This record gives sequence, C-alpha cells and structure tokens, in this order.
Amino acid sequence: MTEQTRILLEQARRLPPAERARLVDELLSSLDEPDEAIQAQWAEEAERRLAAFDQGEMRAIEADQALTKLHKNKN
Repeated sequence: MTEQTRILLEQARRLPPAERARLVDELLSSLDEPDEAIQAQWAEEAERRLAAFDQGEMRAIEADQALTKLHKNKN
C-alpha cells in the first residue's frame, strides 16, 4: 500500500459510519466499470460461436444438462 493510500485510509476511518459506507459503496461501484477491450472480445467470441452453431459446427444442449455437467465438474 502506498503512503498516499495509507493516508487516505486513515482519513476514511475518521469519517462517520454512514460516510464510510457511502465511500465503500462508491469505491466498489468503480470496480464494476466494464473494460471496453474485454467487452469487444466477448462480443467477437459470441459472434464466432453463433456462426459455428449456424453452420452446424457446434451443437446446443439443454440448460439443465449444461448446469448438471458444470456442477459435476466442480466436485
């Protein structure tokens, strides 16, 4: 942690609880901002998969089958 971050943390700890909660919420929300490059890559992948499905190169399975397989692989 940088010295500047340590100073900010100490200042934040002195805030009233409601203000600390609001600060935490704002900081967490800032982490949810989408990365445009990653979003573009996902869009390309989705298009590639849809094209493969349309051309018969990829098959679909029922959602419950996919979820069952996923849960089996987790264990």
